[in-house]
Amino acid sequence: MLKLYVVSIVSKDMEYNTYMLAADPNNAYRDIIHSRDTNLKIRVYCLDDERFEANTNEIQLFGYANGKLYAFETIDISADDALDVVGAIQWYADYIEYPEMEILPEDPRPGNSMAV
Repeated sequence: MLKLYVVSIVSKDMEYNTYMLAADPNNAYRDIIHSRDTNLKIRVYCLDDERFEANTNEIQLFGYANGKLYAFETIDISADDALDVVGAIQWYADYIEYPEMEILPEDPRPGNSMAV
């Protein structure tokens, strides 16, 4: 059963975006970020602990936090939600107490580069 956490964040233009986090109690690194106000969903993978195969129909971004590499992949992305992806990942970085996470457009692991 997934646990659901709800937190609000103020964006730069002072509009509120509310994100929810569905966390898998059996896998501490398998989270799904949900936007309350849109259909945006992003699956979080810890690449140090699990395999990841990119879906070519989705957006993938990457970031390091606390010495671990994370992949963020949208779920059924729509054009309307694409602009909110980075903000949702920044929210997640704050949530895991690593606000300085640099969001990378390509997989930084050797041999895994993929244009987005």
